Amino acid sequence: MYNSISRQRYFIYLSYFGARYCGWQKQPDLLAVQQVVSDVLSIVLRKEITAVGAGRTDAGVHAKMMVAHFDMLTPPDNLPKFVARLNRFLPQDIAINKIVRVTNMAHARFSALSRRYEYLVTLQKNPFLTPLAHRVTQPLNIEQMNCAAAKLMQYSDFTSFSKLHTDVKHNRCVIKRAEWTERDGVWVFTIEADRFLRNMVRAIVGTLLDVGTGKRSVEDFCEIIEAKDRCRAGMSAPACGLYLVHVDYPATLFLE
Repeated sequence: MYNSISRQRYFIYLSYFGARYCGWQKQPDLLAVQQVVSDVLSIVLRKEITAVGAGRTDAGVHAKMMVAHFDMLTPPDNLPKFVARLNRFLPQDIAINKIVRVTNMAHARFSALSRRYEYLVTLQKNPFLTPLAHRVTQPLNIEQMNCAAAKLMQYSDFTSFSKLHTDVKHNRCVIKRAEWTERDGVWVFTIEADRFLRNMVRAIVGTLLDVGTGKRSVEDFCEIIEAKDRCRAGMSAPACGLYLVHVDYPATLFLE
């Protein structure tokens, strides 16, 4: 089944329902998606493997598309069958969608051009959406929320929406898209940027919901960003409504 060749790097595309995980990133004494995926790769390949992800997701956050890289010395002849074998070992809340060959210089985190998240909000009590979206009981002014969201693209420092005491060197991000749209009766906030700070999307959503319920104005929202003070922003929206949905890479990284 295996041909002896030099080390080859692969991108693994996977989805997961994050409710029972501490997030993607491996942490001591906690269940992380990274650990589960790395363990299964190690079992199947009979060699210790660490899958390196495109970024962290918070505890309870979901991913429709997470990308990670790992290396194989002796790749399988049939990648679809290899994916099916890995999926048999994985729990029901994690699924590998595909594995593709990339250049050995490709890096799931540092080679990414952008990441896109979606946050789902429902105004109706729906037992089927409870673990999948955040329910809001007050009416929302979506027009005002979109006015505030558009202001995000005028700024680059998002300290006010970052978790405190993180290990990043700076809090600057380039936001390319930020808007609310309706999808099958659910309000979806889509945000895309070159990078995200820890807790950033949930803090933005929580503050935008304050705008939507009239607690804050669009001008207040801008002042919060300019203050560079997390205490000025709203509460973080619950993790259950947040999804990583896309990670974009240069086409030159892919070998097939």
